[in-house]
Amino acid sequence: MRGAARRPVFLLVVVLGGAAGTLGRAGLGELWPHDPDALPLATGTANVVGAFLLGLLLERLVVGGEETPPRLLLRLGLGAGVLGGFTTFSGLALDTVTLVRADALALALAYAVGSVVLGLAACLAGVRLGAGRRWESR
Repeated sequence: MRGAARRPVFLLVVVLGGAAGTLGRAGLGELWPHDPDALPLATGTANVVGAFLLGLLLERLVVGGEETPPRLLLRLGLGAGVLGGFTTFSGLALDTVTLVRADALALALAYAVGSVVLGLAACLAGVRLGAGRRWESR
């Protein structure tokens, strides 16, 4: 093992953060139960919001200066842990397959492609906000 992986505290913050993020995503699933013939709002929302927050977090940490042990704990605990648990590629894949099996091929394609495009756009928005940049080009 290398670097941070050798320190149990770093593993602990990822595990605890991941549990919290997963519970948050499960809470969204309770708010928006999934209808197999409709867009999976809970998973889509978690992935797009999580992408935005991850872009924002990581850019703020980069802009803020050198990585220190407390910043590493934030990056691992919030980034890999909370937001890693909150977002879900496997949920996106499962929801897409569920739509395909329900013969909602167009909806499945729109959901899969839309999730990736919206996730990338949300991440970019988070990065730009984290960097303190406005939307107009410079």
